[in-house]
Amino acid sequence: MARSFGYGALLRTPGAWTFLLPAFVARMPYAMLGLGTVLLVFDTTHSYTTAGAVAAVASITQVVGAPLTGRLSDRRGQAVVLLPCLTVHAGSVVTLVVLALAGAPIWSLFLAAGLAGASLPQIGAMVRARWLHALDGSPEALSSAFAFESVTDELTFVLGPVLATTLCTTVAPAAGLVAEVVLTVVGGLAFAAQRRTAPPVRLTAGRTGGSALAKPGVRLLVVALLGVGTVFGAMQVSVTAASEAAGQAGLSGLVYGLFAGGSVIAGTAFGAVHWKRSPKFRLLATYTALVVGCSTLWAMPNLFALGVAAFCCGLAIAPTLISAYTLVETLVDTGAKTEAFTWLTGAIGLGLALGSTAAGRLIDSHGAHAGFLVPAVGAGLGLIALLGLRNMLTPAAPAASRQVTGSQRPEPVRA
Repeated sequence: MARSFGYGALLRTPGAWTFLLPAFVARMPYAMLGLGTVLLVFDTTHSYTTAGAVAAVASITQVVGAPLTGRLSDRRGQAVVLLPCLTVHAGSVVTLVVLALAGAPIWSLFLAAGLAGASLPQIGAMVRARWLHALDGSPEALSSAFAFESVTDELTFVLGPVLATTLCTTVAPAAGLVAEVVLTVVGGLAFAAQRRTAPPVRLTAGRTGGSALAKPGVRLLVVALLGVGTVFGAMQVSVTAASEAAGQAGLSGLVYGLFAGGSVIAGTAFGAVHWKRSPKFRLLATYTALVVGCSTLWAMPNLFALGVAAFCCGLAIAPTLISAYTLVETLVDTGAKTEAFTWLTGAIGLGLALGSTAAGRLIDSHGAHAGFLVPAVGAGLGLIALLGLRNMLTPAAPAASRQVTGSQRPEPVRA
């Protein structure tokens, strides 16, 4: 059962548009960095292996750097962290472009790409932290806010690659990365300037608190979203391979667009209501639906059937992400929420890299449709972890509720 909560009320939150618009600009490059790197490095080295390896380095270092950025944002403030990140990121991407065009040694490309990935500003996590502050922890409003953010993420991952590919193929091979730098810096600076909507820095007296990853529930969600990431990565590669095998390579974008479109539609609808069921229950239900959807992809006989199956599979993506982000907010202390969001985002990025790599190897050795086994296996393993360790996802009782005397017993915690 659920009741409506409109997006109109959400977007009328005081100050919301002042950080949403620059954040959208600054988030567009997330999906442009990897593809722009592949297109530029391939053009200069004529090796997909090298291009893929350089892009993978950027993805891996982003996974390492993102939680550190989030942790520092919680402790020092978003603007304080954003400005040096923007400086290092812009400098390292420009360096990567110059080195690639100059035919520099491959190891130097790895180094520049590594710095670019590690310093990529974590705008998505910072926006979610701003919603927490702006909405004052209202569960109903936060569900809609996280849905809105998941839909925004989907849009950037649809529009970003199109923009990067168009620029690289019609302007110059380096144009995609140049645009990535411009959008990141312009959007990032505008976002950092909106200090009024930034969450306050909260430090516990005498200590700074532990990492969000110290919470068992956060670690479990990281594993679960690693599985979701494999779905993203494997779908990109497998849909392309299946389209080429069918002699209709130009339809790959349409099929993947149906996958993303299903996610956008479901995310918009899912976040427009306030569910009476707990976030843990919703996560288990939507993740199960995701596994069921992924399990059908490999058996589709043609592109039309694959498009329908991809759309149905996409219907579970955004609701799963919304439930995970809503749940992680209840598992960590106030001063670690941005860091927690970055762990989930980083897990998706790492899963994407692993999924695309595994799917590519299966496709090379067993044919186009073999790549669709990766989403089923990756999501399936994530579901097994969630079901087996689901008790970790129950928020701990507040300290005050655990202070009992005599024969009194604490109130049970509701999942």
